[in-house]
Amino acid sequence: MPQLIAAPSIVEAAGEPPKRIEEFIGRVNSGHDSVSVARMVSPPGWTEPAQRPEFEEMTVVLQGALRVEHEAGELLVSAGQAVVTKPGEWVRYSTPAGAEYLAVCLPAFSPETVRRDPEGGAAG
Repeated sequence: MPQLIAAPSIVEAAGEPPKRIEEFIGRVNSGHDSVSVARMVSPPGWTEPAQRPEFEEMTVVLQGALRVEHEAGELLVSAGQAVVTKPGEWVRYSTPAGAEYLAVCLPAFSPETVRRDPEGGAAG
């Protein structure tokens, strides 16, 4: 029988100023460890520590723009565009002017597998 996900769970976010993470499918809200799907509502000026996650992340920007720093430079992903990061890639996400986006992680996001850099860490 199909499983209705009546509402997302709000998950604590890394970075400042705080953004809102609404997990619809994943470890917290539905018990899935193979995939996570979350809606992010990120304020202007939000930035998070760099990371080298163990999961693939597919991000679709719905409104605004998401800046993705990577070892070779940076991308600005605008509304209507998407970006895919592979496991083990160094990335840092930020929203200079704010954004709303969907993130899909395979396997599901977990704090243990995101592998954030120490504050001030750099690519490499």
